[in-house]
Amino acid sequence: MKQLYFAFLCLLLCFKQAHAQDITLFQQFNGRYDYTAIGNTLNQAENNLSQSFCEILPSSQATLNLPTNTSITAAYLFWSGSGPGDTTVTLNTTAIVAEDTYTVNYNEGTTNQLTYFASYADVTGQIITEGDGTYVFSDLDIADVLANTPGYCENRTNYAGWSLYVIYQDDTLPLNQINLFLGLEIINGDVQDKTIVLENINVLDNNNAKIGFLAWEGDNALNYGESLSINGNTLSNPPLNLADNAFNGTNSFTNTTDFYNVDLDVYNIENNIQIGDTEVTINLTTGATDTNGIFRADLIIINNIITVLNSQLPDATIMVNTYNVSCASRLVTIDYTVFNTNSTDILSANTPIAFFIDTILVAQSQTTNDIPIDGNETSQITIQIPDNVPDNFNIQLAIDNNGNNEGIITETNEENNTTNQAITLIAFPETIIIDSLLECNHGYNSAIFDLTQALSQINQSQYSNFLFYETLDDITSNTAITNPNNYIANTTPQNIFIKAETDQCFDIYTFQLVTQNCPPYIPQGFSPNQDSINDYFNIQGLYSIFENHDLLIYNRYGTLVFKGNDNTKWYGQINQGLTNHGKTVPVGTYFYVLHLKDPNYPTKTGWVYVNY
Repeated sequence: MKQLYFAFLCLLLCFKQAHAQDITLFQQFNGRYDYTAIGNTLNQAENNLSQSFCEILPSSQATLNLPTNTSITAAYLFWSGSGPGDTTVTLNTTAIVAEDTYTVNYNEGTTNQLTYFASYADVTGQIITEGDGTYVFSDLDIADVLANTPGYCENRTNYAGWSLYVIYQDDTLPLNQINLFLGLEIINGDVQDKTIVLENINVLDNNNAKIGFLAWEGDNALNYGESLSINGNTLSNPPLNLADNAFNGTNSFTNTTDFYNVDLDVYNIENNIQIGDTEVTINLTTGATDTNGIFRADLIIINNIITVLNSQLPDATIMVNTYNVSCASRLVTIDYTVFNTNSTDILSANTPIAFFIDTILVAQSQTTNDIPIDGNETSQITIQIPDNVPDNFNIQLAIDNNGNNEGIITETNEENNTTNQAITLIAFPETIIIDSLLECNHGYNSAIFDLTQALSQINQSQYSNFLFYETLDDITSNTAITNPNNYIANTTPQNIFIKAETDQCFDIYTFQLVTQNCPPYIPQGFSPNQDSINDYFNIQGLYSIFENHDLLIYNRYGTLVFKGNDNTKWYGQINQGLTNHGKTVPVGTYFYVLHLKDPNYPTKTGWVYVNY
């Protein structure tokens, strides 16, 4: 699946009406695959033997015979000729529209620039439906080009032809890697030497390794310094293709020499490629001086190259299935799947996985089990996103990556190990301030509150639940107040936070707990007889509340007998005057003056009866 995506992406990026294209990887197949090719010329004869024709044939045909017990995996139709191109042709009775068209230009031997094209289309569906049999190619129309541009025929570079490549699966074959490289490159008298480097290959065993070519406009009669070499070794398969005349109008699949101005050849290269190779260097030459001392060269246009190599290797790819984020959390849980689809061997357990944000490593994992050919493994990871990462970011998942951008396995394709996922965190909600709760001071600014009373200020219908917290950090750690109906605030003012939960997230409200000094209750009597019952002048709501108060006690004669404060309660004893300090006052009525020293309350006066 990844390779189909790669090919589709290449088409999107590379497509133009007409353009040159270096030979690059177009499609890769890994498995028990091989290929065959058919095709034919539309030339009446080799155009360098005679100038007696200029027009091309209206059609030609070839027969497809696949090996038994095979199934078609892919099929591509290629056609080429003189001129800028004809992008609509017919194969049997089906109209074929080019998916892309490449062109090259040629100036040798004429004052006019001559253009040659090559087109291709994916015809897999048609070939699967029609299967073996005769295929007729027609409706390639370059008549106007040949008629209106004399240079093609005068220069003997008038040609047209077609070829059909079929990649098929055969369970009796070894595990192979097929690489189809596509483009359009030219060699001629101006460019006499061309080197093409084929990358993205993996050689595990070179037995029965082979390479095929589709080239246009080669002439058998023009063998001037013409050679084809791979990794520095000249290729030939005589008598069909000689070492000094590789592009000579031949078809290796049918062993014919009348494939005029087209070469559809395949070579065994098991002695020209080594185990462990990851690229192949191809060199093409043309041009030499003839016996009369005249420099001559053939025009050769390379359209595609195909390699078949034994390659038992995995192909690790990865994709994100889903991701989950929580409200006001920087934790992201990612469900992902590791695939071994386009492969010829298992993907071993413990293959490392790295997770990057802006090239920074944020997490690591690994596969758990051996993943078989065409198999996959689904896993999950939870990642703490660093605080310096914005709420919107892209995370990259990289399979076969040890965290240092290094892999530990060799794969059929080393370029498809990453995927990216855009992620949006749910930000911590803004805090909404509501009114305070007020209670009487129980002492030292403490009080007991019913926190749920604050909910009356909130539209409760839009929330599913309410929780109370002492700090924002407690919301993050989910440390809620356990008894909000009877909450003891040991000091005030104190902030309280409400998490008002919705289906998707929550809102945050905050309010203060505030205490006020409520009026004290002053009793009219007490009995300081040390029976532990009502032993002192217990003014409730005074001590530790009105902490700066002064209490003055007078007898019936107006004499000050006691002076107290927040730390000195009146147990009926005298602490004022010159005598009787520490003695208990007689039974009787006494008068008090209470200075609360609170701007909200005036001085209080009254009487109290002391009895024993």
